[in-house]
Amino acid sequence: MSWLKSRITRVSPVSIAVAATAFSAASLFVVTDVIQLLGASADTGIMQMTASAGAPGPSTDATSAIAWRSGGAFSLALLVSGLAYRRREAPEPAPTPKADPSTLIAAMPFGVACWTAEGKLVACNTRFATRVGERKTLTPGMHYSDVVHAMIQNGTMAPVHEDVNDRLLELHRPDGATLLFEERPLETGGFVTLVMDVTESRRTTTMLASIREEQRELARRYHEEKLRAEAASRSKTSFLAHLSHDIRTPLNHIIGFADMLHEQPYGELGDARYLNYVEAVKGSGERLLGFFASILELAELEGGRRDLRSEQFTADDLLLTVLRRFSSQAQRAGLTLGLGGACHGLLNADRFALERMVGNLVDNALRFTARGGRVTLAAYAANDGVVLEITDTGIGMTEERLAALSQPFVFGDSALTRDREGSGLGIAISRAIAEASGGHLAIDSRQGLGTTVAVSLPLAEADAARAA
Repeated sequence: MSWLKSRITRVSPVSIAVAATAFSAASLFVVTDVIQLLGASADTGIMQMTASAGAPGPSTDATSAIAWRSGGAFSLALLVSGLAYRRREAPEPAPTPKADPSTLIAAMPFGVACWTAEGKLVACNTRFATRVGERKTLTPGMHYSDVVHAMIQNGTMAPVHEDVNDRLLELHRPDGATLLFEERPLETGGFVTLVMDVTESRRTTTMLASIREEQRELARRYHEEKLRAEAASRSKTSFLAHLSHDIRTPLNHIIGFADMLHEQPYGELGDARYLNYVEAVKGSGERLLGFFASILELAELEGGRRDLRSEQFTADDLLLTVLRRFSSQAQRAGLTLGLGGACHGLLNADRFALERMVGNLVDNALRFTARGGRVTLAAYAANDGVVLEITDTGIGMTEERLAALSQPFVFGDSALTRDREGSGLGIAISRAIAEASGGHLAIDSRQGLGTTVAVSLPLAEADAARAA
């Protein structure tokens, strides 16, 4: 029933009225037809008595005719109802109240003003009036040119962008504020003006541009100073190389003649003290020769003029060779020179240069370690290289002294009364050799505890392939 009721409610009232009229007419036609048939049968004497009930009734042919005419009437009524069927029209929605343009404009978070095609003000919000500076005098009907004239009196206006659908203007005020005006056409005619305060954005943009300009200037100055420093370093290296080479020749003569005088090939010198003087001259000459040899070596390494050979050897053999070389020196100084465990790391480098590098580090450790101390040589192999470590229990260094130690001619000890032999180039030469061999040198030191120098070197290709 509920389904039938829902279907009926969807039918138009006109369709229901037509259907009711059609079926009522069909029913009336059927009733009239039956009455006429019964009256005709009574007049002609066709009525007969039935055998079972004994009641009078129409004949079978008359009943069949009534049924056919009744079916035709109701079919015609159904056809008329179908032709008149129409669904009930949905009720029209209630009209939505139109929003007031002034209310919409007032709710905008920025300044908005609407103008007619003739340039007359239609409406604006308080933010627009405040930005323009004409809050009291800005009224509907005011012309656009008058508003622009008032804005120009409070600053300078410049166009930023303009095309068919958009125009941007900037107003710069004496107090440093910057307003951005954007004007767009309306479909109904006229145009709308949007005002935004972009003061902070412009200040930020100006600041960023200034910072970028300063960065470019600093980068340019840095590049210039870097070129000057590199040129000065090359000049210094070249000067030291030439100076060392020129001084070594007369020094070799001095040492040679001092050695000859000590042998006295042409007779005795006379007083025995002359022999001591000759020994002093020879010793000083040899020290100077070693000093200038170190300068020349450092100049060649820094200038890239030292060609390093490539040969394979183990780190254990390298440390063992250096250990044997400095064993007697360690015994004379009352120190213990030890060797760590084997690492079997295979190196591919200039063996003579690496022996020179490790020898400089061991020599420094022996000279700056007090009697009774210990110096240890060790090597550790990893997947990507070998680390050589020279550790001592010497006087150590402060952070300031450690930072300055990377510069040439700087000594590792801070005691002014200590006898500092050597040129002060040992660490600088060792670092240059490590870097030229594709490695890196690092120093860790604590004053009063000792120093550890670690040199990382790449593995040989065969060892590197097995490690991978």
